[in-house]
Amino acid sequence: MPTHGEKPTNRATDDRLESVLLQRVLDLHPSRVTTDELIRDLTGKEPDFAARDSIGRAIRELVGAGLLHPSDDKFVTPTRAAVRLGELVGPLA
Repeated sequence: MPTHGEKPTNRATDDRLESVLLQRVLDLHPSRVTTDELIRDLTGKEPDFAARDSIGRAIRELVGAGLLHPSDDKFVTPTRAAVRLGELVGPLA
């Protein structure tokens, strides 16, 4: 964790985004949300390439970690493990 005055690393920034994204998906559960809806929701504007790319990367990381299920129709849903984690620890972000 960076100390006062230090810039966060890319990994710390990525970890924070993954946490925020997972929490948002858990907040919306059981509603299904598309990748584009998540991008708009998290950026609050028309996202540029960097914002879309970072959120796409966060989704891929969470899928790889077994916390999100992607689908062919562009919906993203939390796995049972993610839902249970949310029940046990509460808000992540």
